Amino acid sequence: MTLIRLHGVTKTFPGSGKDAAPVTAVDDVSLDVAAGEICGIIGYSGAGKSTVLRLVNALETPTSGVVEIDGRDITRLRERDLRALRGDIGMIFQQFNLFDSRTVAGNVAYPLEVAGRPRAEIAARVAELLAFVGLSDKAKNHPEQLSGGQKQRVGIARALATSPRILLADEATSALDPDTTQEVLALLRRVNVELGVTILVITHEMDVIRTLADRVVVMEAGRVIEQGHVFDVLSAPRLAATRRFVASIIEDVPTGEQLQTLRARHPGRIVTFTVRDGDVTQADVFAALSAHGVRFELIHGGINDIRGRVFGHLTLALTGPADAVARAIDAASAVAPLIEEDPRG
Repeated sequence: MTLIRLHGVTKTFPGSGKDAAPVTAVDDVSLDVAAGEICGIIGYSGAGKSTVLRLVNALETPTSGVVEIDGRDITRLRERDLRALRGDIGMIFQQFNLFDSRTVAGNVAYPLEVAGRPRAEIAARVAELLAFVGLSDKAKNHPEQLSGGQKQRVGIARALATSPRILLADEATSALDPDTTQEVLALLRRVNVELGVTILVITHEMDVIRTLADRVVVMEAGRVIEQGHVFDVLSAPRLAATRRFVASIIEDVPTGEQLQTLRARHPGRIVTFTVRDGDVTQADVFAALSAHGVRFELIHGGINDIRGRVFGHLTLALTGPADAVARAIDAASAVAPLIEEDPRG
């Protein structure tokens, strides 16, 4: 079931100067997010991803197009109904946005106080959420006494206070170190799996997408340029912008100076095979080469785990009699896609 739907959505802002032209931040965007999935939107600064998030929680109104939450066109809702809608959407931020004057428990309690919940209910819900995020012992601390990862855990607990169906994460790990980032991503995965919360995350980090998301939407200059299941997009990116993101986490086929360096360091023929889960395994390639008695060495690339499925490029240096190497390459290329970088025998 589709929970979030944008259809033909455009958002244009007035220019900043007297005669400045309007700025189109989101340009004819259509995307669906199914209930219970984690969808990641990735793009460089200015791609329009933050504006999409603000359209989903109705902080911005589209210039044209339709934004639906659970089948309701939120562009037509009255303000009272919009307030109720926002109560069903939690939000976590890059810079945490905690109240320094409040304790950890007070920060988590804030949305419930605004909603007018009874004090006993608030106390019980806060205790439940702090236990869920692993901060029960920090309830009386203030934000200044917490690490960045702990602050983001408080932010997640606060976002979950009203039991929302949707969680929006705006660059939620960009201010964190790599180890803490993985801890926060694991917590968000628990939110999704254990609580059934649908998550829409925006980021400029492809590793966040690989680790967390089920589907990915790539944006550039306000438009959606590519989208699909994470494994499909990462293993076969179609457009240049997507390939640049993928190259940040997956070793690409060596070319140019990189290839020249490999040639200088390794004798024999240098070839690259692509391994894609469901099509061929690394063992298939190695078995085909070994059957012809050639020596081979992995000199570049490797295998990547993408949500339990594997993909990667294996660049090998093959040595041995020229005819044996040629037969080995033919045999291996019959089981795996081959790009032969250097035909020297």
